[in-house]
Amino acid sequence: MRINMDALENVRALAFDLDGTLTESKCEMTPEMGEALAHLLVRLPVGIMSGGSYTQFQKQVVPFLPVGSHLERLHLFPTSAARCYAYKENEWRLVYSHDFTPDEKQEIMAALNAGIAKTHIVDDSTPTFGERTEDRGAQISFSALGQNAPIELKRAWDPTQEKRMPLQKLLVEALPNFSVRINASNTIDITRAGITKAYGIQRFSEMVGIPMGEMLYVGDALFEGGNDAVVKEAGIPTQSVSNPEETLALIRQFLTL
Repeated sequence: MRINMDALENVRALAFDLDGTLTESKCEMTPEMGEALAHLLVRLPVGIMSGGSYTQFQKQVVPFLPVGSHLERLHLFPTSAARCYAYKENEWRLVYSHDFTPDEKQEIMAALNAGIAKTHIVDDSTPTFGERTEDRGAQISFSALGQNAPIELKRAWDPTQEKRMPLQKLLVEALPNFSVRINASNTIDITRAGITKAYGIQRFSEMVGIPMGEMLYVGDALFEGGNDAVVKEAGIPTQSVSNPEETLALIRQFLTL
């Protein structure tokens, strides 16, 4: 990991991916990471973005922030920033939501089921851990191995994304009014058109009153085709990490400035 320390000196707000960046996939944040985030929140606003649901944030992140953390400076962006939550008057409150209508959900599920049948992305021999399709309100997610698959299996199943690309291509054609993205290691996420992490970065910038050029996004999939790369459309500077350990090292270096 190469860090541009000169660039860090100008950062006035930080945004992070969740799985693979602050935590391992769907795992709890470590006490060390919680302490580091708490120190960051003393100094500046922080946003956390994930394709996961709000429930995942309440399991993975919130309980591991020390008592007394400046939660009023923290913004949570679940479901690929289709929703945002902020801490106001001692509770987490919904700031905005782009939830699907019942008709939109029906349209998405019909296209998804047809695409799965046509591409044969999964069959009876594919191991399943939990539900494969999850309605997250503002996002519908298809996880080939199931929502609760072990990390090792998810990482090994489709590291080059080639298994999911045919299904994604079909869904893009069938759902022109929606965003369809290959995310994580075995997942495809569907939100309304234009609702991506880039949108979340723009909204975060507006909420905290800080230009995107003075912010930094940290993620483990900023490479071309990675699920964090879309943030570059917003014009925000980025820092690539490979795992939560590198993120923790980055935060600690930033805190020394």
